Amino acid sequence: MTWIRACEVGRVGPGEAVALDVNPPIAVFNADGDWFATADTCTHDKSSLAEGYIDGDQVECAWHFAKFCLRTGAALTLPATVPIRTYATKVEDGVVYVDV
Repeated sequence: MTWIRACEVGRVGPGEAVALDVNPPIAVFNADGDWFATADTCTHDKSSLAEGYIDGDQVECAWHFAKFCLRTGAALTLPATVPIRTYATKVEDGVVYVDV
């Protein structure tokens, strides 16, 4: 496992996300205190999912409104049909880490 520092817990409020400047880009989501990390790029049209709308454990792409499950990466609605990659997260001493 290769854990990288993503952000401090207090930096990303509930229902918010942050994009990590890594290759490929990763989005880190605070879903009401549960932390998730996924590929940041929508599989439908290359939009940043960190800029999308978070509802529970789902993110909706801001461009064409495709929804994805933050837990599994599953594409939940059209126009997306391809899932997004998910990454393990952990919180230690107030810092969120992502396993890349």
